[in-house]
Amino acid sequence: MRRTAVTTLALAAVLVGTQPASAEPARGWEPAPSAPWDVGAGARCDFPVHGEPVVDEVVRRVLSTYPDGSVRRVAYRGDLIVRVTNTETGSSYDADASGSAVVEHRPDGSQRWAVHGPVLVGVGQGQGSLPRGLYLVDGVYTMEISPTGYKSVRLLHGTTDDLCAHIESTTHR
Repeated sequence: MRRTAVTTLALAAVLVGTQPASAEPARGWEPAPSAPWDVGAGARCDFPVHGEPVVDEVVRRVLSTYPDGSVRRVAYRGDLIVRVTNTETGSSYDADASGSAVVEHRPDGSQRWAVHGPVLVGVGQGQGSLPRGLYLVDGVYTMEISPTGYKSVRLLHGTTDDLCAHIESTTHR
């Protein structure tokens, strides 16, 4: 039983891009900084939103490539805190999006994400299994992104936190 548990833990670690505590440090990890972003009123929340990393220690490691050299599978991990701000009121919320993920980039432009921990997910009107919004999705889950951008989140175990609700008030947080 113990061997099965350790093997399962090691396999889960590989699938989500982390390492068991006893593993040696990985080689080939490189910084993967997040850029600040803006979305207009109605795109995700009922008001315009600005997002900007305040802590960004995310790194990536290319796991496989296609014959032409383009990325096929890539792992991400590291601390990421994004300050999400309602630009009409100045109300903000620091979202901890420090999850890890393995992302498969497919030739048709679609993606499959295998995620462990919190990741920031924005969904447009009619463009996902979640309603329009900006979410911190936390837990163990997959996300399929179609070539048209439709996001289908499948939680194995986890939660969704509506970030629009955190910053809709007129007071600063």
